[in-house]
Amino acid sequence: MKIAAGPLREGETVVLLDRKNREYTMVLKGGNKSDIRGGMVSHDELIGMEEGAVVRSSSGESFIMFRPTLAQFILNMPRGAQVIYPKDIGVILIWADIYPGATVVEGGIGSGALTMALLRAVGPEGRVISYEIRQDFARRAIANIRQYMGEPDNLTVKIKDIYMGVEEKQIDRIILDLPEPWRVVESAAESLRSGGILLGYIPTVLQVKTLLDTLKDTGNFTLVQTVEVLIRPWDAKGLSLRPAHRMVAHTGFLTVARKKNRGGNIAKNAPPRDGQCV
Repeated sequence: MKIAAGPLREGETVVLLDRKNREYTMVLKGGNKSDIRGGMVSHDELIGMEEGAVVRSSSGESFIMFRPTLAQFILNMPRGAQVIYPKDIGVILIWADIYPGATVVEGGIGSGALTMALLRAVGPEGRVISYEIRQDFARRAIANIRQYMGEPDNLTVKIKDIYMGVEEKQIDRIILDLPEPWRVVESAAESLRSGGILLGYIPTVLQVKTLLDTLKDTGNFTLVQTVEVLIRPWDAKGLSLRPAHRMVAHTGFLTVARKKNRGGNIAKNAPPRDGQCV
């Protein structure tokens, strides 16, 4: 994966901030110039600079230059499908307990936003397997991932319909960004290891209700919870500190569930519970 430190190199993505913190992104290429707010910025001048440097356009306007954070890259990258927004991605990583070394199956790669976060969370010892039925979405997502992270050795993209079944077994986590995630519940129960986590990301309460009913009917899952994430920024100008007029409100519901061990094995030497025959 790319090293996100040191002098900027050709081929990297950078974000320039103007005096109002408006963002302008570009991919550095020797000999190129970018038109920003009516002034030209030479890529040759940026290559080799350190992050945080102040650069000037041909019109004399100043910008501060950084490598984009993952959140900034996601919001500015080319899209095929709609992305999962950073505010939801952060909660997904924690509520689905994505950890270094985990094997994660992702249903629907979209434009690659969540995939990049999963790859960083599982680390080089982990693995992400993404199912996607649309070849054009997969190509766009892979291009975005390569641009931001380089070539990931631990990503497998399958051009397959996950509704037809999850092929892998003993999976640690399954994340579904699909219109009908309940169609994967039965297959997920067979593919997840005991204690594994299933998480569905869906936009409407009717979809949530169907997913909840399916999880209950299978009898394979417990600790089922549904949440949504709302973020309200604040404006700080001098002595004025107040909520912004606009906020990032509803984007989707997160429903998380944990697979039970249906074997019913009782640990040896464990004390009997109330009502338990011995």
